[in-house]
Amino acid sequence: MNDVLFEAATAVRMNAHAPFSGFKVGAALESDDGRVFTGCNIENASYGLTMCAERNAIFHAYAEGVRKFRRLVVVADTEAPTPPCGACRQIIFEMCGGELTVDLANLAGVQKSFKMRDLLPEAFDASFLTDPH
Repeated sequence: MNDVLFEAATAVRMNAHAPFSGFKVGAALESDDGRVFTGCNIENASYGLTMCAERNAIFHAYAEGVRKFRRLVVVADTEAPTPPCGACRQIIFEMCGGELTVDLANLAGVQKSFKMRDLLPEAFDASFLTDPH
């Protein structure tokens, strides 16, 4: 697979801090203006404080003031492409939107493509927080 986002996600994956699981993940998020923001997973001995690659890429983009995105690529060294965890799905949906293309890939280039709305159907978002009265 010859793809800038795949290459960026694969490269940043090597920066992952995964001393407990050994499960290194890289993510690359493309903004509407073509910029690429990367993230890798960072584990913690108190697993609940671990931060996934997808969220790190999104937070990286938000820290730079970017709020509109086209595509997210997630790469892991697995037999089948690995989907985002539930927490990441919620953050991706809320911060990038249901129309975002999410491409999942392994190191061999096997890829699956989804719209975020299909990875998190019936998503909870800010529309549920508005006062109906």
